Amino acid sequence: MDTLNAMTPVQAAALWSGLLLLLLIVLSVRVVLNRRRHKVLLGDGKESQITLRGRVFGNAAEYIPVGVGALALLAMLGMPAMAIHAVGGVLLAGRLIHAVSLSDRKPTLGRVLGMSLTYFALITAGAMLVVHAFV
Repeated sequence: MDTLNAMTPVQAAALWSGLLLLLLIVLSVRVVLNRRRHKVLLGDGKESQITLRGRVFGNAAEYIPVGVGALALLAMLGMPAMAIHAVGGVLLAGRLIHAVSLSDRKPTLGRVLGMSLTYFALITAGAMLVVHAFV
């Protein structure tokens, strides 16, 4: 915890942005490996696992870049590193929980929790950015 407390806002944003980007790469590799396994060059080849993993990656790709941008802007505004850690940590937790819980068979509690955490992190970051644009 001392390491997190000692970070500058930019270092905090770099940490969480880096972790989020690595998550995005892992999810992308899962799609690629599944396509190779099923010998599908483009699309999903009507393989449900490729469709599901592609959707998991796509969903992350829709939210992670926005979160990374928000973290960078919060750091540029000089927000406290702990505030950036909070937003980044909640966002990463939300994206991880959502990715692990996404199922094509039924809605899951993890899926709802993952999206709730993601929305909470983005709404918090958005509100912080709006408020501090005028401060």
